[in-house]
Amino acid sequence: MRHRKHHTRLNRPTGHRTATLRNLAAALIEHERIETTATKAKTLRSFVETVVTLGKKGTLHHRRQAFQKLQNKTAVHKVFEELGPRYAERPGGYTRVLRSRQRPGDAAEMAIIEFLDRPVEEEEEAAPAQPEPRQETPPAQAESAPSGSNP
Repeated sequence: MRHRKHHTRLNRPTGHRTATLRNLAAALIEHERIETTATKAKTLRSFVETVVTLGKKGTLHHRRQAFQKLQNKTAVHKVFEELGPRYAERPGGYTRVLRSRQRPGDAAEMAIIEFLDRPVEEEEEAAPAQPEPRQETPPAQAESAPSGSNP
């Protein structure tokens, strides 16, 4: 019986599904915000939150468990050095999933998954500025050859 064994299969065999979740989790940890399909984002949420919970504990044993799940040293390092301390006081719910659009090619529902309380970058913070009007420069005056000579 499969009682309490539910997880979304994502139409992939086990190894492919595991690799997909590892890659998505590493990208989310690195960039702290990614866009993917809504189903993958909802599945990724529980995968990443268990890793961040391990990062909050901070022992060598938990670091090895996180590496076993992620298989990415830089992602594990960021979880334990940045994300764990950032969410030390939060009892769970480190990510949010925002539905964004439908993908033009196959009309798949897309979603943005991001960490809560992430530092806002200056590029995102600044509103899109209006383009500055171009200043027309006078055309460079080329040296004119005498009209009667052929080169």
